[in-house]
Amino acid sequence: MRGGQVNSWPKARAEAEGHTLTVDDLNRLLLISSLILIAAVAAVRLASRTGLPSLLLYMGIGVAVGEDGLGLAFDDAMFTQVVGYAALAVILAEGGLGTKWSEIRPVLPAAVSLSLLGVAISVGVVATGAHYLVGLDWRPSLIIAAVVSSTDAAAVFSVLRKVPLPKRVTGTLEAESGFNDAPVVLLVVALSTSETIGPWYTLLGTIALELAIGAAVGVAVGFLGSFGLRHVALPASGLYPIAVMAIAIGAYAAGALAHGSGFLAVYLAAMVLGNSKLPHSSATRGFADGLGWIAQIGMFVLLGLLVTPHELADDILPAVIIGLVLTVVARPAEVVLSLLPFRIPWREQALMSWAGLRGAVPIILATIPMVEGVPENQKMFNIVFMLVIVYTLVQGPTLPWFAKWLDLGDAEAAYDLGIESAPLERLRGHLLSLSVPARSRMVGVEVGELRLPKGAAVTLVVRNGSSFVPAPETVLRAGDELLVVATDDVRDVAEKRLRSVGRGGKLAGWLGTG
Repeated sequence: MRGGQVNSWPKARAEAEGHTLTVDDLNRLLLISSLILIAAVAAVRLASRTGLPSLLLYMGIGVAVGEDGLGLAFDDAMFTQVVGYAALAVILAEGGLGTKWSEIRPVLPAAVSLSLLGVAISVGVVATGAHYLVGLDWRPSLIIAAVVSSTDAAAVFSVLRKVPLPKRVTGTLEAESGFNDAPVVLLVVALSTSETIGPWYTLLGTIALELAIGAAVGVAVGFLGSFGLRHVALPASGLYPIAVMAIAIGAYAAGALAHGSGFLAVYLAAMVLGNSKLPHSSATRGFADGLGWIAQIGMFVLLGLLVTPHELADDILPAVIIGLVLTVVARPAEVVLSLLPFRIPWREQALMSWAGLRGAVPIILATIPMVEGVPENQKMFNIVFMLVIVYTLVQGPTLPWFAKWLDLGDAEAAYDLGIESAPLERLRGHLLSLSVPARSRMVGVEVGELRLPKGAAVTLVVRNGSSFVPAPETVLRAGDELLVVATDDVRDVAEKRLRSVGRGGKLAGWLGTG
């Protein structure tokens, strides 16, 4: 019973019982996965230094491990699609949690117009270009056009939150990227699963119904989940992030099972949860951000594995041509026509046109015709893959420069405060903790000038590793950490006031800065 005999027993028993995964297989899988994750985390650092979009580095890892690299053969489009759907649900949940209702509410009609009318315009223009300029038949032209018409939520969320832009621009683009995945997925599925497309009004009616169901499920689940989390004190703070993400992903599953749009449901549910002032919201955002990174890494690496680089050469030119039509003609046309009723300045429209970033979502959607066995599905996948690679390299790194050239960047914009809330159940109060960023206009403000409502007070300041109880004349500095105690009745008012001072300084409110 020594050495090889002992170690081989679990494997022999597993083979005898028909199991395909042994403990040894699990160990190898965990080792490979951990190495890939470490490489991907290092790639984030490289991306931040070089300006390269991280998705390209992740895909590069997949290609390096794949058939033309280390020789790992992988061609399971169905598995890739399933993993991609799950990853996209997590990414949309993370994006929804970080979407501020106060910023997207004024631009919601414009974002919805871009997500619906804009998608239709883009599909029509790109399909026409693919048919007449590249020579594709109408069906693959329409499928490719639908696949690439969706802006990528992961790319938009990651880029825009690093570039200080007018709130109308960021709000519109974030909401558009969160909303437009839903109709595009439905359109691609409809085009891929029927040899002849039915009447246009039937297709539009089906899409509208599924969007309505998804929206209803998402909003309902979000409000029910936030109500429960506000009224049930969980025994550990670490349970709140898990509960929030479980509720959001549950909205996706419920929406899909109800024959609605699960992607719209998860985004709306997460948005409701993210704007509901839940306990430990900062920890929840950090947890969701980590899950979002894991989802992106897994999705991009798997997509890199699926592609075979030596087969891409013949499809590079068609991809460049279709991408040129999309970027130079279709995207500007959809922005201008969709936003006609909203009187948005031309500079902001120009930036929105260039910020129509594509990423993993189109490549995931390109697996749908592969799974359905649509003719020329491999060619369609290769074209979409190359289009995303080429134009991500062009648009991503140049977006901050383009915003600056349009004079839309605001290098002096104050960063919003991240405020953490922990409930004091028995005392009917709350502890608010926040850090003062270097660019916050709270720097230089005296504690007494915060003008917190009666029932709220700054009880502790941590500065350079030392803590002290502040006096009214204590001047706040960059890097200070504040602990604010507030009664139940004034908790929301106190947080609103702190955010106002962070954006507008000590005169916030008097000079109209909210």
